[in-house]
Amino acid sequence: MRFMLLMIPGGYETAPPGELPDAEGVEKMMKFNRALQESGVLIGCDGLHPPSMGARVSFAEGKPKVTDGPFAEAKEVLGGYWMIRVASLEEAVSWAARCPAAPNEIIEVRQVQELEDFPPDVQAAAAGYESMLTKG
Repeated sequence: MRFMLLMIPGGYETAPPGELPDAEGVEKMMKFNRALQESGVLIGCDGLHPPSMGARVSFAEGKPKVTDGPFAEAKEVLGGYWMIRVASLEEAVSWAARCPAAPNEIIEVRQVQELEDFPPDVQAAAAGYESMLTKG
């Protein structure tokens, strides 16, 4: 099973453009990332720039509307993620608990939907999905 560990750093919703973690924080996170890699569960991971450097595309009236960041209504935003492959939610939570997160950070653990989770009609509608994915 694949799981995403979603880092939600408190206060990041108001971070100025270009804000980056310090070397000490990155060093601690790299130790965690290496543990995930060495165990064979890590599929991918990345940090995200603050929302002040992003945009949102909404479709409330059926047409795309672009809103540049920061987003006034945001209470929690993503700061990064890990994609891991483990046997259970419990194992994914165990990995999340090992993260050297700061007191203002939360990690949300979410299972990725696999094609085989869906009924046959949905699988048929998604024909070709897996060939779209980059294998790298």
